[in-house]
Amino acid sequence: MKFLKLIPILIIFFGNISYKNEVHAEIKNTEDFRVLSSKSKKLSISNVEYFIKQGDDYIKNGDFEKAKNSYLDARKLAKQLASFYSDLNSSFKGLDARIPNEMQRKGKQTLQILAESNERLASLYIKTEKPEVAVPLLVETIRIMSPNSPEGKEAYERLIQLGFVETKYKG
Repeated sequence: MKFLKLIPILIIFFGNISYKNEVHAEIKNTEDFRVLSSKSKKLSISNVEYFIKQGDDYIKNGDFEKAKNSYLDARKLAKQLASFYSDLNSSFKGLDARIPNEMQRKGKQTLQILAESNERLASLYIKTEKPEVAVPLLVETIRIMSPNSPEGKEAYERLIQLGFVETKYKG
């Protein structure tokens, strides 16, 4: 019983120890901890660009299967990034206008590169005589970029060339 009375005294005694001589962790360069802000990291637009460039190199070497895989990787990463930016954009709306503005800007860049990867992949499918696989990619490009954008107009023109649609767009 006397031991239980001693516990509050010990807590008060040891609780008031000065922390002056304690070691403090110091961050000298905060950029070292911003691992995803660097250009060579996995979740970045530059990595999508890398996959596209890698696919282009495979095309030049005639390795269509590796090119297809590289373009698919670019497309998958671009879709993930677009989804993340969209989620953050909607989560911060009404709270801090700067964050949705940044997410909207990054989202547009991501959709632009997604359209580019779709275009390259569709071209590859057309070249390898699989136009039925190219059609959904071209339709997605029109949906995400709008029919009035250069990418959308080009995708619709390719759909006409494939015979999927017949009406010319005059926009």
